[in-house]
Amino acid sequence: MPNLDAELALRGVALHYADSDGDGEPVVFLHGAGADRSMFAAQRDALVGAGYRVVLVDLRGHGASRPNTAQLTAELLTSDVESLVAHLGLQRPTLVGHSLGGNLAQRLVRRAPERWAALAVLDSTWNAGPLTRLERLALRSAAPLLQLVPARTLPRMMADASAVTPAARAELAGVFAEQSKAEFIAVWRATAEFVEPDPGYRTPLPLLLLRGAADRTGNIATAMPRWADAEAIDEVVIDGAGHVVTLDTPDAVNAALRRFLDGVPRAPSGGT
Repeated sequence: MPNLDAELALRGVALHYADSDGDGEPVVFLHGAGADRSMFAAQRDALVGAGYRVVLVDLRGHGASRPNTAQLTAELLTSDVESLVAHLGLQRPTLVGHSLGGNLAQRLVRRAPERWAALAVLDSTWNAGPLTRLERLALRSAAPLLQLVPARTLPRMMADASAVTPAARAELAGVFAEQSKAEFIAVWRATAEFVEPDPGYRTPLPLLLLRGAADRTGNIATAMPRWADAEAIDEVVIDGAGHVVTLDTPDAVNAALRRFLDGVPRAPSGGT
């Protein structure tokens, strides 16, 4: 049955996901740090309506995939997604990742590109990109600085930094408030582990790079254009959107995803 909540028992967590099922080309969405799968509700509806099979998941330590009793690491998040894809029997799905989910999707593709059809990265830094000394310092200092923010103000602060529309900010504040400060800092530390500079690396799959024009999170506004130049593709920049572009401007994101996904070559019958 489509879009029902289901779970996969993994070490230290029951991983919750929703699968629209069907025989359409599979697309797996991976959300950002502190968020959950609800940030992709509009994209799910648009793509399912267009005939795609859509899988949404609450990553370990987020949403319904809590509590998590295992130490959160980039490797554990990566293996979780690999386990879910194997559990569902998906054949070369496309990965769509936002922020942390984009870092995670990049790691999955670098590790085993033959398992995936394409990669769409939304408002995420370039894992393999070169880092300036200032960027390295910012990466190391982010978690200690977050420790200084009072827990009661952290959700609203994050929401205001992540979106520009009042509706998106309100929705995100509610979602962020469900995760404790300690949980979020653990997630951030794991996120930083995905950054592994290798400036010569190029993505061996169809690639979409998309961000909100008002995204001022980390180095995304400078790193993503450099990444697009390195890959010799056009970056998609959406006006009127901040970091969580899927909530600020869902229709524009849906249109961009449709253009990209409709151009991805079909997986061969019986492929792996």
